[in-house]
Amino acid sequence: MEIPGLGTVVENEYESLVSAPIPVPVLGVALPFHLDGYTDDPAPDDFHAAIRAFLALDGTALEAAAPGVFDYYRHMGEVFGDELDDFPRIAGPAEVWNDVSFAGHEVTVQRDHGGGSVYISLEAECEWEVEHGLQVVLRDGARVTKVGPYDGHLTNDSDVLYER
Repeated sequence: MEIPGLGTVVENEYESLVSAPIPVPVLGVALPFHLDGYTDDPAPDDFHAAIRAFLALDGTALEAAAPGVFDYYRHMGEVFGDELDDFPRIAGPAEVWNDVSFAGHEVTVQRDHGGGSVYISLEAECEWEVEHGLQVVLRDGARVTKVGPYDGHLTNDSDVLYER
């Protein structure tokens, strides 16, 4: 099957469609895309639009999310910082992405369970929380709406990027 922006995708053992690694300009790395629920979705063009918007993002999307990611870092510092000799020292939001790596992960594209928006979910490694890492979620592929430990959920219960 062909998906606009991704090319050929194949079905994996979990019934997701998976692409070959695609360059993601905003992240500076090529990652495979997993599309969950695409085959049965009544509006697959919403997936196409979210993918197109995500692949068109520039660094301002991550800059806008940096304060939320920094809040997550500070919270983990409050929880674990004194216990760990190697806990990173990050001065502010502008430096937080230096301790994050998206390489080796995937981009998940799926519609919210309520039938609403299509979300892009990213998993990353981060130096301040090696067990749960970092999840970054973008609504319609265009705007970061959630950051925090990877939990697989697409939304928070509030309007803040990082919710404790």
